[in-house]
Amino acid sequence: MLGQSKAFSGFSVDDLGQARRFYGETLGLDVDESGEGDMRMLTMKLGTGAQVFVYPKETHTPATFTILNFPVDDIEAAVAELTRRGVTLERYSGFDHDDKGIVRVGDGGPTAIAWFTDPAGNVLSVLQEN
Repeated sequence: MLGQSKAFSGFSVDDLGQARRFYGETLGLDVDESGEGDMRMLTMKLGTGAQVFVYPKETHTPATFTILNFPVDDIEAAVAELTRRGVTLERYSGFDHDDKGIVRVGDGGPTAIAWFTDPAGNVLSVLQEN
């Protein structure tokens, strides 16, 4: 029934201006802002052509799971650039992080992953696939 729908994902933030700067300037995504007053929103265009809707919410609670994963060819370079741009990597208990905050994994998934958060506390990742 919805197999041909141009579905999109969305998530909330507590400060749309901070989100626009973070996703547009820090991460370098194509971000458009639209609407007025309480109806302002961001539309982010991802490298796949997919779009993600970002909206402000006064009672925002950060997602406790990864809301966006960014596959990269070289996780070392991606982590170095994120760090240079002021992004702090998260370190979660139960994972063996290296000194840069990268977790090396194997057996069917990405070979390496590193997590970070947006200014609203939502979890994002960069990952290098096999």
